[in-house]
Amino acid sequence: MMGAVIRNTANPTMLDAGYKVNVIPTSATAHVDGRFLPGYEDEFFETIAELCGEGIERSFLSHQQPWETPYDGDLVEAMSRCLLAEDPGARVAPYLMSGGTDAKHFNKLGLRSYGFSPLRLPADLDFTALFHGVDERVPVDGLEFGARVLDRFLEQI
Repeated sequence: MMGAVIRNTANPTMLDAGYKVNVIPTSATAHVDGRFLPGYEDEFFETIAELCGEGIERSFLSHQQPWETPYDGDLVEAMSRCLLAEDPGARVAPYLMSGGTDAKHFNKLGLRSYGFSPLRLPADLDFTALFHGVDERVPVDGLEFGARVLDRFLEQI
């Protein structure tokens, strides 16, 4: 989970070739979920081109720009206050989210946006192993914690 927020990533997620088991395919297609860090788009595409080599055609199904929002201001302070009110031992820090978000559209308009989904998980829960899996889940008390933090946050803003 942390690897995707400290370096560019590329994961082949769909492969297709041929139409029959006993016929050598004349072409093959691969879909790659590639994500690059803000400011590293050129490096990402240079690496992909180098890995693909000559004669490989590349195209996009989706090409979205990464973006950053400054980590300061009233909303950041309110998020921190509300989280610390429910968990005084919490460590509040900015985080680069590796997933997609509709907030990129607000960025084009010059508006700041932040993801804020407070969730307290037990230390022994391997959440990343459950993420997007058939058994993805969180404990009820973790959700209740998040609801209390968000309720407090909405009262303050």
